[in-house]
Amino acid sequence: MRSRDYDLDFRDRARRTRAWGIGLFALAGLLWTWCALLLLTPYQAEREPDDRHPRDCESRLLTEGGTANDGVWRRDWCDNERDWPETLAVLGLSVPVSVAGAVVFTIGSVSGRMSAHSEAMRVLDEPTGLPTK
Repeated sequence: MRSRDYDLDFRDRARRTRAWGIGLFALAGLLWTWCALLLLTPYQAEREPDDRHPRDCESRLLTEGGTANDGVWRRDWCDNERDWPETLAVLGLSVPVSVAGAVVFTIGSVSGRMSAHSEAMRVLDEPTGLPTK
């Protein structure tokens, strides 16, 4: 394989790696959006299976009362419908996905930049009579 072919293959792999990083960033963004929806949107809680008149519940974060957990003390139907551990699990899952996306994106970007720099150096050295590889 000639050096130019190898360089083009290297750049193609760098672009694919960068695209994987962008994909992981998108996945982390979806997880953040899901977390925001769980925290900020009102919801309904059924008192029994196939309830025809489910109870309307306020969002877990934005409430008119003191906190979203006040229903636990009143034995409200909304208290366990949207639990904090589920929301925190979604948020916690987004952290390693974000870190992996940042690392993979950075590796792909740096690899592409290094290849472009190497080619520019080869082109600059050719007219001076220096040997090229």
